[in-house]
Amino acid sequence: MHKNRILITAATFAVGALALSGCSGGGGNGDGGSDGDASTLTVLDYYNNEPDKTLMQTALDSCAEQVGVTIDRETVPGADLIQTVLQRAQSKTMPDVLMLDNPDVQEIAATGGLAPLSEFDVDTSPFTQAIIDAATYEGEVYGLGPAVNTLGLFYNADLLAEKGIEPPTTWDELKEAAAALTEGDRYGLAFSAIANYEGTWQFLPFMWSNGGDETELDSPENAEALQLWVDLINDGSVSQGAVNWTQGDVKDQFMAGKAAMMVNGPWQIPSLTDADFEWASVEIPVNKAGEDSVAPLGGEIWTVPETGNDATKAKAAEFVECMSSEDSEMAIAKARYLVPTRTDIIDQYISEVPEMAAFGEQIKTARARTGKLGADWPDAATVIYNAIQLGITGTPADEAFAKAAQG
Repeated sequence: MHKNRILITAATFAVGALALSGCSGGGGNGDGGSDGDASTLTVLDYYNNEPDKTLMQTALDSCAEQVGVTIDRETVPGADLIQTVLQRAQSKTMPDVLMLDNPDVQEIAATGGLAPLSEFDVDTSPFTQAIIDAATYEGEVYGLGPAVNTLGLFYNADLLAEKGIEPPTTWDELKEAAAALTEGDRYGLAFSAIANYEGTWQFLPFMWSNGGDETELDSPENAEALQLWVDLINDGSVSQGAVNWTQGDVKDQFMAGKAAMMVNGPWQIPSLTDADFEWASVEIPVNKAGEDSVAPLGGEIWTVPETGNDATKAKAAEFVECMSSEDSEMAIAKARYLVPTRTDIIDQYISEVPEMAAFGEQIKTARARTGKLGADWPDAATVIYNAIQLGITGTPADEAFAKAAQG
């Protein structure tokens, strides 16, 4: 989720659906039958920046060798991916393998542009429920995600030790720790409350862990979670600047010693290796001890577009399955500080990469953002981040969601 998603309108997808139906691919060969050349697979993804571009190329090359194909890869910026997909559909040059941000899968599947994995007898049973939920549309699974991310609570271990504070596990402990760690120009906690999907993403662990739900946004549970954030800002434990901070800004505050704790994801770990203090992480604190900490699922899913070429689709399905094999998942997760989605190797991964322990545990209870609302999720996400802004700027928390829903 460290990459911002774009809001895709129903009208755009209606056009996409028409373009996608009956389109041909297989590297643009246009055979549209079962005997097309499957020796080369075209791949489209948004890992266009280093080091991710090269790290993912290694994984792609490994699976290409195992499946017995040559890869013709195209990368585009994340914000351009969906538009590129629609353009490629209209020109009947859809890739054989398409990577999508997981909240986008159901919307693309709804256009008829993806082939369900059941057509190729792909076994989806070894994977976490969250990744299956993200990849499912109308009962069919349309892709697999080899490794994913989520959110956790990072803390400056030196500061907590100096103050004699244990890493917080409940909201009360979080408030007490944040207040005690706030001193001079240093805040106790930093999070992103920005008015976009990033702010929603950061709020979801508090909302979901408290029993809140996107199907009833004006619930008391959601209001209580919002009140926690409002209280943390109002008592000075969190900077007012949080309303404008991205997750990158939050990381910068933490690295600069301007925040003792932060809500953030494991993609920040490479930067944290340069910190001049010891740090560690725990799961997002819950309201009451004993409750499950439920955070959102981030990461990408590899899919098989409906290209009209049966041979390349079958080979693409093999490729997608390879990308989520045990070896591939472990390699990708270790290289990019992600968590495998195969439930049978998460514990092994945690033992081998201990700095990812909190995120590995968090993934076990993580939820897909589109799991309940499907293609309607972006509307709910917009209401949530607007409600956060309203609450922080003075609207009572028990009124903020209803007011945000009114536009």
